[in-house]
Amino acid sequence: MPNTISTDICIVGAGPVGLFAVFEAGLLKLRCHVVDALPQPGGQLSEIYPKKPIYDIPGFPEILAGDLVDNLMKQIEPFHPTFTLGERVERFAKLDDGSFQLYTTDGTEIHCKAVAIAGGLGSFEPRKPAVENLEQFEGGKGVHYMVRDPEYFRDQKIVIAGGGDSALDWTNFLANVAADVTLVHRGTTFRAPPTRPRK
Repeated sequence: MPNTISTDICIVGAGPVGLFAVFEAGLLKLRCHVVDALPQPGGQLSEIYPKKPIYDIPGFPEILAGDLVDNLMKQIEPFHPTFTLGERVERFAKLDDGSFQLYTTDGTEIHCKAVAIAGGLGSFEPRKPAVENLEQFEGGKGVHYMVRDPEYFRDQKIVIAGGGDSALDWTNFLANVAADVTLVHRGTTFRAPPTRPRK
């Protein structure tokens, strides 16, 4: 027997946009059910860099990604949203009465009046470099694809590969944690936005 849920709005994606959509819908007294492939809410903020400071959130000159997720969860708590986590929406159909039926990979069925897709960039899959025997160094043996806790790198010599926002932000942040930080980028220009003001 499939797990069947009935709600006003089904939000596909539990990242910051999906969570804030719950708040906005709650103000209109609409019930929300949120589905995400990740095992916890917060999207990439929770999955990839919960301890990373971020600087582009209105009203917060600087906030840790994980703290932003915590704040969003507190903000939506009064509206009692429900969640299906660790499952992907596989397909959905519009019914004759104009409502929708969604089906997840684990057999959950969600009936709703509206669907909001807040998928962002989707669940994270690292782009691995073409390095021979790389897998021998994964799983805590030297090669990491995300920084979950900066303190893990305290007083270590580290190399960061990349030229985007995360590479530059982590280089700046870990310079005060690690013994030595080297940034390696295959291009001649960085893809990150202009320098942000710092304290």
